[in-house]
Amino acid sequence: MKVNTRLFGEIEIEKDKIICFENGIIGFPDCKQFTLIFDETEDGERKNISWLQSLDEPSFALPVMDPLLVKEDYNPQVEYELLKSLGNLTEENTYVLVTVTVPTDVKKISVNLRAPIVINVDELKGEQLIVEDSFPVKYMVYDILQSKKAKAGE
Repeated sequence: MKVNTRLFGEIEIEKDKIICFENGIIGFPDCKQFTLIFDETEDGERKNISWLQSLDEPSFALPVMDPLLVKEDYNPQVEYELLKSLGNLTEENTYVLVTVTVPTDVKKISVNLRAPIVINVDELKGEQLIVEDSFPVKYMVYDILQSKKAKAGE
């Protein structure tokens, strides 16, 4: 399937890379098919931020990241009923992402820990949930990312 995206131009998406969000995502209930696009460094390593690209609305892509990169103890509590539509989730097939907000002032970059995106990578099903814990909607991450870069010697 070819998709002409706003951010990445025309891209080819293999059928086994299409993730179905039965209920869409928060604020975009009609966007039900997505794919993940990973940026890479010159060394071929994945960058911290990747993109959840809508296939229903090619102009729409959300920056996302692994929450454990910025909050190592992130382990939200979620009611089983909310995860039921994702099929049989195991530690091995569960991929959790959070959305990233990058304002004009990059020092105010934040992630939404309250509404993670959970993906069953075996069944290619995804769901964005609102967790019961008191995680913030805007968790500031600039200093955390800078600190990790400094430790990595970048």
